Amino acid sequence: MPIATVNPANGETLRRYEAMGEEELERRLQLAEATFRTYRTTRFADRARLLLRAADLLDEDRDAVARTMTTEMGKPVTQARAEAAKCARAMRWYAEHAEELLADEEPAAADVKDSGGSRALVRYRPLGPVLAVMPWNFPLWQVVRFAAPALMAGNVGLLKHASNVPQTALYLEDLFHRAGFAEGCFQTLLVGSGAVDEILRDERVRAATLTGSEPAGRAVAATAGQMVKKTVLELGGSDPYVVMASADVQRAAEVAVTARVQNNGQSCIAAKRFIVHTDVYDAFTERFVAGMAALKVGDPLAEDTEVGPLASAQGREDLEELVDDARRYGASVLCGGERPDRPGWYYPPTVLADVTRAMRIHREEAFGPVATVYRAADLDEAVLIANDSPFGLSSNVWTRDEAELDRFVRDLEAGGVFVNGMTASHPAFPFGGVKRSGYGRELSGHGIREFCNITTVWHGA
Repeated sequence: MPIATVNPANGETLRRYEAMGEEELERRLQLAEATFRTYRTTRFADRARLLLRAADLLDEDRDAVARTMTTEMGKPVTQARAEAAKCARAMRWYAEHAEELLADEEPAAADVKDSGGSRALVRYRPLGPVLAVMPWNFPLWQVVRFAAPALMAGNVGLLKHASNVPQTALYLEDLFHRAGFAEGCFQTLLVGSGAVDEILRDERVRAATLTGSEPAGRAVAATAGQMVKKTVLELGGSDPYVVMASADVQRAAEVAVTARVQNNGQSCIAAKRFIVHTDVYDAFTERFVAGMAALKVGDPLAEDTEVGPLASAQGREDLEELVDDARRYGASVLCGGERPDRPGWYYPPTVLADVTRAMRIHREEAFGPVATVYRAADLDEAVLIANDSPFGLSSNVWTRDEAELDRFVRDLEAGGVFVNGMTASHPAFPFGGVKRSGYGRELSGHGIREFCNITTVWHGA
């Protein structure tokens, strides 16, 4: 895939970039290692000052960077602005909380005495240069949710961003430099995916984090395993959205539309499989389909657009194949399902019913505005359908019955359970999944500690 900005609204190539050569890549790896030696000893207060400055600059740049993101990957510009604002808030959150989250911990005095010691503590120390392999769908947020905690922990970052968002990737490097971070604290590596393996094998790179596809995650995990390096993986998701008979069905249907089509449906944590109790199935489905069909699809730079184009021609083809396969095996298309006759990589909001296990879409992630609706006879069947997926990123449950809620929280195989609302990420809450959705956690105290050397310090009696 070339490193280039290609406008998904019309397919026009706006700018191309040459991949970095070996000499430039080596220079940047040397710089990262040298910078880490000094940056790791800086005070939390100094790191926080720089990160707060980055947040202020991002707020000032919000409109411009939002247009860049929209032009590169097609998200509605209103959502792009919200993404930039969310990134600034996350920077401020980590600037304010990192020192507390990484404070020394003292084991219980009785345990220290039992160990034969006089004093002990647990200290969190940075690991070193961390490679971040990031996707295009949230080109700012995916990076910041790694970079903010990593920089506050004393690590330095090496970003290998998706090849179709190079301008956003370069903006991030420039942002941290303008904020006052040393040149080697955060660097964007304009390289293709084929260079990731070599970079990760370099001894100067101490760990890696990847958000992306399952094949990409497997490749990074395999190399990291050979090199015995820590990794955090956030891969695909096919999140269930369960609506029980006790739910506020009208509200559940309204939120379901946003939960499915956020970011043009290209979100790992977007609800994708809608599992509805039979008693409210017809009422929910009628409202949900009407809401999906009424969405305004159009120019992502227009303020009133709700759904823009998919990020790439290949992404649209992949989505079409899933819908066509489902239709071939008997799925009902309740709305959408046909490519529009217009320039750009658009696909309409689509709802499929009568989905069976024979269909690819039942097991694979639909990365676009396509929803599948299932009928569940009772709570047991709802849990069974929800867990019948290789993924386990997050989940949504709509119920006003406490016993039902307890059961879902206990039995759903997912990294999160969002009750009477849609899944969202926030810097205070850990984020990540189970099964083929990956391992490790981002955000919160759990996320900032992922790339720390958790050091036991013990003193003899």
